[in-house]
Amino acid sequence: MSSLEQLRSRLADVNALNAARAIMDWDQQTYMPKGGADARAEHQGILSRMSHETFTDSTTGALLEKAVGEAESDDDKALLRVVRRDLDLATKLPTALVEEKSKLSAVAHEKWVEARATNDFPEFAPVLERMFEIARQEAECLGYTEHIYDALLDQYEEGATAADARAMFDALKGSQVPLVKAISEKPETDDGFLYGEWDVVAQSKFTEGLVRSIGFDFNRGRQDTAPHPFCTGWSVGDIRLTTRYKPYIGSAIFGSMHEAGHGMYEQGSPAKWDRTPLVGGVSLGVHESQSRLWENIVGRSRPFWSANLPKLQAAFPALAGYDLDTFYRAINKVEPSLIRVEADELTYNLHVLVRFELECDILTGKLAVRDLPDAWNAKYAEYLGITPETDSVGCLQDVHWSMGSIGYFPTYSMGNVLSYQIWNSLQKDIPNTADLMAQGEFEPILGWLQAKVYSKGRYLTPKELVKQVTGKPMDPADYLAGLTAKYSAIYDL
Repeated sequence: MSSLEQLRSRLADVNALNAARAIMDWDQQTYMPKGGADARAEHQGILSRMSHETFTDSTTGALLEKAVGEAESDDDKALLRVVRRDLDLATKLPTALVEEKSKLSAVAHEKWVEARATNDFPEFAPVLERMFEIARQEAECLGYTEHIYDALLDQYEEGATAADARAMFDALKGSQVPLVKAISEKPETDDGFLYGEWDVVAQSKFTEGLVRSIGFDFNRGRQDTAPHPFCTGWSVGDIRLTTRYKPYIGSAIFGSMHEAGHGMYEQGSPAKWDRTPLVGGVSLGVHESQSRLWENIVGRSRPFWSANLPKLQAAFPALAGYDLDTFYRAINKVEPSLIRVEADELTYNLHVLVRFELECDILTGKLAVRDLPDAWNAKYAEYLGITPETDSVGCLQDVHWSMGSIGYFPTYSMGNVLSYQIWNSLQKDIPNTADLMAQGEFEPILGWLQAKVYSKGRYLTPKELVKQVTGKPMDPADYLAGLTAKYSAIYDL
């Protein structure tokens, strides 16, 4: 057996251990009884240790070096490049720290669920404080030149820095703030008819039909419910979506569309790369570009609902009296709100900015975790002009910190920017996207994305992929122009 073949076998072992962890995490967030938390934490910790030890063992590095001389195909060369990066990051992190973080995240998730339900931040604060301490230790182990945040963000978006994130937010604020102000001076849009007691079974059936219609393959996936919607998977043949049901009917609809965007990206990886490091999304920013593209550019478009509003009204007769224009304006209402995942397109990035700045302040010691609720509320008052009445709808609303995903949030706004940049490239090749959506025909759109983005997996770096697909580096211009055109038309600016 060649060194390359031995390396592949070793990577398959690591993949299987990580798949077991992912299945346990999905189960914990969807079906696990509360009493299973302690055992689940132990299981997750052990599997994380085993995975990390197997991957970072000196044998992996030795096989990698020998395999370089054996790699002949472009696929093999790309695989070795990705493994080299992943191994470099992993070997810098002590196994004990990896194990502790995994165990803590299982415990922290249950603490977060309970704290959010009871509005009890002090109950969650100790585990959150330790999670930020672990993040600091990770950053020191990984190393950075300018800002501690750089080491963490790079794990999610290769090559990105805190300075990049700040520059992006500055560019977005410069154009979006005046647009939001102009909209605020217009008559308020009525979206009250979207709130009510909506049958959960009917919502589940409708949202599953919706994501099936755009191309999510239920032969290779399923949808369940979770406190915070997410997408996960352990092979291209098994991708799991989750959604949640709330009084706002758009919550489940757009949550499902969002997660299906992630899911179709994962399902679009070549089967030949399955269970190798080449499979899946190239970065969280690019991944988020697909969830936001399907949620907002497609899912909140007028053509999309010209095909789907009659189906929604058939499922929920209370909506039958509202025409397409009224519905379209309502689902695109611009109004500062408390919950990030249900924020409109224009104010969404301000939610992300709040989290980015708070993470930086905690990591650098400017802010203590115990003071997070007050700091959170102050930033919401400053940026959005509203103040959460409870921590449950404030600093306890997101699941990510309980997972240890610190340094992750800027990728949401990067995804927003890239969604329009990629969509504009798509429209150059498929100029009749509006007609296709109005007819419920999504195969050409999904096919283009599969060919240009999904099928590339991690074959290219994130920056290389964006340049190849759009012809330029990430640039907010397309995003800002798209939002300005869309909302100027909706609000007659």
